[in-house]
Amino acid sequence: MKDVYITRISKFLPNDPVDNDQMEKKLGVIDGKTSKARRIVLRNNKIKTRYYAIDENGKTTHNNAQLAAAAIEALCDDEFTTQDIELLSCGTSSPDQVLPSHTSMVHGFLKNRNMEINSASGACCSGMNALKYGYLSVKAGETKNAACAGSERTSSWMKERVFQNEVDHLKELQENPILAFNKEFLRWMLSDGSGAVLLESEPKGETPLKIEWIDGYSYAHEMETCMYAGAEKEEDGHLTPWSEFPAEEWGKRSLFAMKQDTKLLGENILKKGVDSLRLTYEKHHIGPDDIDYYLPHISSYYFKQGLYDEMKKQGVEMPWEKWFLNLEKVGNIGAASIYVMLDDLVASGKLKKGDKILFHVPESARFSYMYAYLTVC
Repeated sequence: MKDVYITRISKFLPNDPVDNDQMEKKLGVIDGKTSKARRIVLRNNKIKTRYYAIDENGKTTHNNAQLAAAAIEALCDDEFTTQDIELLSCGTSSPDQVLPSHTSMVHGFLKNRNMEINSASGACCSGMNALKYGYLSVKAGETKNAACAGSERTSSWMKERVFQNEVDHLKELQENPILAFNKEFLRWMLSDGSGAVLLESEPKGETPLKIEWIDGYSYAHEMETCMYAGAEKEEDGHLTPWSEFPAEEWGKRSLFAMKQDTKLLGENILKKGVDSLRLTYEKHHIGPDDIDYYLPHISSYYFKQGLYDEMKKQGVEMPWEKWFLNLEKVGNIGAASIYVMLDDLVASGKLKKGDKILFHVPESARFSYMYAYLTVC
């Protein structure tokens, strides 16, 4: 087995940053009424700016595959071109279509060469799953290198047109056309963007990072669905997929909007997150003392103190000085968040040889968690 190193890192954040006052104009006002939920969500998540693949006229500037392709192209230069990539592995929770696969479309935009591709589906952990596939391929000697990426273009899922049919339908039924908080919640949480890394078996570049290991944990065997899209959640927790509804119901129910069970999220995301953190510590015989930089992907600053408190409760608290976050500036980019966070950490100039970095990436879809442990070379 070969060692695996991150030798290049890049990110792509489309257009200019969007502040809190610009959000609703960009995404569109539902039923002509300013959202009351927006103020509540923004007050809790403390995100100040984020990025949307939408121009000043409300037109889409990039689809998801184009965002990922832009980050991968940013990995390349005259010494290492897109023609040199042997494996392309990408993850997202907001693909542009059901078929073809997301990575197939990214490959189509790169127009480089015949190569192996891998598409990781899911939510935030899909970016980490894409990374692990590339890591295992290089480690096993199957490929000399792998370009791995995480990307999201959730703004198109959050535009007012996604919800307007439901509001109009409620008016016809003479019901109060107010969207459920679980449907509107994510409108004010998510951001567009992409990040990518190049994996190789030699420590090249200015700041090569050795991947010591990558772990994943799922609690779907005991937890019902928390975040979902393309389905309706029933009272018993079962998901009825869009394909089982007649087409005229898709808009009336906002079936393709991304939704979150906020009660289930609050009660479980931190407990399961620290439980899996303990498991990965025990597996690799490490603890907080063996980490110099802790990169947790949190969707909101609302969870920051709660995560620390849960760590303390379970005996594995991480000192605040080791935390590195960029959520306030870039927003929650889902599968791309950990890539962009790492890029910002490397760009900060803080890293020194021998430093240890821990990724902690949760996804609330059905409560999955992934970890990676890196050494600065």
